[in-house]
Amino acid sequence: MAYASTTTHHAKAASGFSVKALLATFREALGRHRVYKQTLAELHGLTGRELADLGISRSMITRVALEAAYGKSVN
Repeated sequence: MAYASTTTHHAKAASGFSVKALLATFREALGRHRVYKQTLAELHGLTGRELADLGISRSMITRVALEAAYGKSVN
């Protein structure tokens, strides 16, 4: 007796994650990095007076940009 079967293969990475999930993770990381770089550039473009009005010193710029992109738990 002969029979036919149909199977569907999905591309998977070696660790078991799908390529689609891997690309989504990469896009999210890229988006967060863009937020970081944009925030950093905007804060560096402000004068000392403008930063003081926001309650930010120049030494805080990197930390503020990291928090904006990656959340409060960045140390």
